[in-house]
Amino acid sequence: MAWWSDLVEEQPEFAERVRARFAVGKHGTMATLRRDGAPRISGTEFDFGADHLRLGSMTGARKAMDLRRDPRVALHCATEDTPADDPTSWGGDAKISGIAHEETPADDGSHRFRIELTEVVLTRVGDPPDHLVIESWHPGRGLRRRERR
Repeated sequence: MAWWSDLVEEQPEFAERVRARFAVGKHGTMATLRRDGAPRISGTEFDFGADHLRLGSMTGARKAMDLRRDPRVALHCATEDTPADDPTSWGGDAKISGIAHEETPADDGSHRFRIELTEVVLTRVGDPPDHLVIESWHPGRGLRRRERR
């Protein structure tokens, strides 16, 4: 199992850049799987704590029921346009895939999940801006960097 703290310990600079992308906006996007296997996209807020990445939802929300049934989840930061005048200044686009583990419900009955990391990806425009730089981290494999033209 790999948690947010494992990534921070192993790759602190990369983890900080990913966390910063999720902090660009209050709401990000998460994908869960419906009962029939179709994807469900939902808005959500993320909480990057010292040890764990967490997310929550209101009592009985469909996204929470999806995660109870099938805990696989994909998270995406708020989207920010690449600056037209200097694409290399763009901080990038961050995605996290993982397994949601439900925690004890809050006093109000809302759902809380801590996310076990299976993949963390940061994509940005390279310098010169004729390619993308894709950095990906997987537990046990570490950080890899690729370029795509």
